[in-house]
Amino acid sequence: MDMRTHTTVDSPVGPLTLVAEGDELTGLYMTDQRHRPAEETFGTPADAADPPFAAVAAQLRAYFAGERTDFDLPLRLAGTPFQQRVWEQLRQIPYGETLSYGELAERVGNPAASRAVGMANGRNPVGIIVPCHRVVGANGSLTGYGGGIDRKKQLLALERRGLW
Repeated sequence: MDMRTHTTVDSPVGPLTLVAEGDELTGLYMTDQRHRPAEETFGTPADAADPPFAAVAAQLRAYFAGERTDFDLPLRLAGTPFQQRVWEQLRQIPYGETLSYGELAERVGNPAASRAVGMANGRNPVGIIVPCHRVVGANGSLTGYGGGIDRKKQLLALERRGLW
């Protein structure tokens, strides 16, 4: 197993802690994020210019500048098989669009599992990059974002307008 390292980068939604194992991103956490792991699990501090952090930071800057609509980064996401299916489906939601928890449950093959989908969505270890902010309530309401509803509003507004 590769050694875990971390760094922090600034963003329009506040500081983002990036965690990696080797050259693969394993975490992207916001300040005060629900389900944020304890700091001591992030590994040793690293320089933001080191791999893979430099590429992650560059793609995040382009995203926040409205110049990037998806991410092309090596990820290692630890989760149950169900969580993995949910996170894979999150990556299929187009930039600037939203999907309800019920629709996401249908996409993972279990239409009655909208609550379980919501729980898996909340445990997404790389928010923004795996766009859990694009999932909304059945009536389009902004519900249940681990980074906070205000951040969810900001991210969706960015994607809908294409600028911060």
